[in-house]
Amino acid sequence: MDRKEYDALTGHDDAVRFLVSAARKDRVSHAWIFQGEKGCGKGKLAFLFAMALLCEEKDGLPCMACRSCRRAEHGNHPDIITVKPEKTNTLSVDDIRQQVTKDASVKPYESRYKIYIIPEADRMTVQAQNALLKTLEEPPAYCIILLLASNADAFLPTITSRSITLNLRPVRDSLVKEYLVSNYGMREDDAALYAAFARGNIGRAKLLASDEAFASRTEESISYLTDSRRLDAAEQLDFVKKMTADKKEIDFYLELMTMWFRDVLLYKASGSTEDLIFADRKEEIIRRAGESSYEGLGRIIEELKKVNARLRANVNTELTLELLTECIRDN
Repeated sequence: MDRKEYDALTGHDDAVRFLVSAARKDRVSHAWIFQGEKGCGKGKLAFLFAMALLCEEKDGLPCMACRSCRRAEHGNHPDIITVKPEKTNTLSVDDIRQQVTKDASVKPYESRYKIYIIPEADRMTVQAQNALLKTLEEPPAYCIILLLASNADAFLPTITSRSITLNLRPVRDSLVKEYLVSNYGMREDDAALYAAFARGNIGRAKLLASDEAFASRTEESISYLTDSRRLDAAEQLDFVKKMTADKKEIDFYLELMTMWFRDVLLYKASGSTEDLIFADRKEEIIRRAGESSYEGLGRIIEELKKVNARLRANVNTELTLELLTECIRDN
């Protein structure tokens, strides 16, 4: 596996070592569950595991050079099958019967294994899971099924009991930051901010790094937070309108505000700028810390928590955010 392929699995070293050992020793279960939130790298990890199992070098890692690896890399290996829903977003019993159960009765075309990768497998219907169970109960010796899931609890107990589960946990912010600096040429201060928003998810960090609007929304928000005590009611309302222009982005603004005021509170308590997320805005952080009391900052952070709860309860969005900006200004 070359460096580029390994980078896609940043932070999952334990899972990689476990899978390499299993492939190298040829101790391979017929069913595996790769559990982790969307963007964590579970799909990449499962695909590389499939490549390793079919690799002609049989060294536990895909060599990326043999005929099998090259075919897999180009998406045309006949013994790596990605199972997809035919009609809806949910995998139906017919999808599983046609693409797995029936197909598994046919021997591999050119390899020792026939591998089925099922993305979003936790969205299988109960009937589909029961159909898959028939294959798991008496699998052909060559059949391996890789189930990708955000929530393994959605599987029937009879599925999980027959599978090996790998939990891909969030990656440390320091590793996400290092990944962004190395692969996207980001400044360390910028990478730290993106890493904080990614919350341990390399896939989310990559999306943010390629999102041109992220930087502009961040700059708008920081400008508002820096000047919020000096803005009049009309200017406060303008910012509320920016936040509500796209309802999908409200969470972004609230998360950024929460991180900003935690930075302010951290500096006020410690007098240090070393561990700030917004490390490149030290002057603004220091100024705001001087303008707000501990109690005032506590009220703002508490109000941010309440806003999240109110919005989930479908309270009037604009009114809720107007009250938030008043709290930020007054405290």
